Amino acid sequence: MQLVSRSNALAQRDLLGIEGLSPDRVSAILDLSESYIALNRNAQKKSDVLSGRTLILLFFETSTRTRTSFELAGKRLGADVINISVASSAIKKGETLIDTAMTLNAMHPDLLVVRHPQSGAVDLLAQKVNCAVLNAGDGRHEHPTQALLDALTIRRAKGRLHRLSIAICGDIAHSRVARSNIMLLGKMENRIRLIAPPTLMPAQIGEFGVEVFDDMEKGLKDVDVVMMLRLQKERMDGGFIPSEREYYHRYGLDAEKLAHAKPDAIVMHPGPMNRGVEIDGTLADDINRSVIQDQVEMGVAVRMAAMDLLARNLVDSRKATA
Repeated sequence: MQLVSRSNALAQRDLLGIEGLSPDRVSAILDLSESYIALNRNAQKKSDVLSGRTLILLFFETSTRTRTSFELAGKRLGADVINISVASSAIKKGETLIDTAMTLNAMHPDLLVVRHPQSGAVDLLAQKVNCAVLNAGDGRHEHPTQALLDALTIRRAKGRLHRLSIAICGDIAHSRVARSNIMLLGKMENRIRLIAPPTLMPAQIGEFGVEVFDDMEKGLKDVDVVMMLRLQKERMDGGFIPSEREYYHRYGLDAEKLAHAKPDAIVMHPGPMNRGVEIDGTLADDINRSVIQDQVEMGVAVRMAAMDLLARNLVDSRKATA
């Protein structure tokens, strides 16, 4: 396999969203991720790409999958990884986000991974630090590495990442995963269908160039990929669904609803899953249809590739200003 040129695959200093990535750059990041999949499957999984570099993980929201994935990615690249516990930090004592950024900046980290409940907060923090910043999810805004790992999963399962019919189903309104995937998959010339009850569909969604359905059977007809989303209960401030039981009946993925998709359609979910609410547990574990565990594996590889590229760009930028 020919590796992507690491010097120009990700031109910007930070990875805050999908919007600024061209289709060529998306493909280049995924190509480099392929090499890290191979590394991660070896008995010896260590690289020295980030040797001597400091990676700080700053999560203002709880996370298991994303945080562990970034931590593992950093350690496998040889970085010194520091986890900051927000619950016991000065942030909980009233320190502002800008003060936190200035404090961290004074420690001269190389990479900063941030998750925050407010949209735009990670971008604000990135403006105040000199290191590379990776957005691990900000409010309802974006989750770029999730979209990239989903894209890599699709490309490996279907053999391509263009001109596919892809259904994204569930809580579209509150999902940064949906937003980032809509942008990325749209850039790659895919046909995107959104399926959700009207209460969970954002206003002005038609401006995104997608098809909108409130019926699973119609929305799933002949699609190649079915991407289910978690109900974001922590972001709901009203009665968006009548009950979880009713939601599963109408919008939960089961074998009967999946039968309307293509026979070789794959099933995805960013996790964590609410089994029996968003997806049938047996279907989630079906190795012939579900690629949910593949998504977890791809997440480590994609985050390794992103940190590799951003660290190299940071070196180049420092040389230019020296």
